[in-house]
Amino acid sequence: MLPARTYSVTINREWTAVYEMIWRPEFFPRWALGLTEADLRPDGEGWLADGAEGPIRIRFTPHNDFGVMDHHVDVGSGEEVHVPLRVVQNGDGAEVMLTLFRQPGMDDERFAADIKWINRDLRALKAIVEGSA
Repeated sequence: MLPARTYSVTINREWTAVYEMIWRPEFFPRWALGLTEADLRPDGEGWLADGAEGPIRIRFTPHNDFGVMDHHVDVGSGEEVHVPLRVVQNGDGAEVMLTLFRQPGMDDERFAADIKWINRDLRALKAIVEGSA
């Protein structure tokens, strides 16, 4: 089992409206700079992107009624990193939660950098979603 941490952001919009706004893979580059630095390009059943360390392939969970936005990222090694992402109801608003699994061989500095990216990305997502209300 991998060590894991879950981070979240509260968004002042109804949860299904948040999910419908952000579930499409094409929306991720607007806020998930830790995932990709450029637009995603469709590639068969997945997507290609230019990551911080080179090209990456991403598979996203299909649209669903449960607010699940998981994605699997292959950074070129052939092994996929699972990134659980959920939008859930929080009263009249939404909670967006992302779980980060510390990958084998990941040192403390890299793990801390990923945590920083995730929290920055979640704050950006909040600003975008609440700004478009």
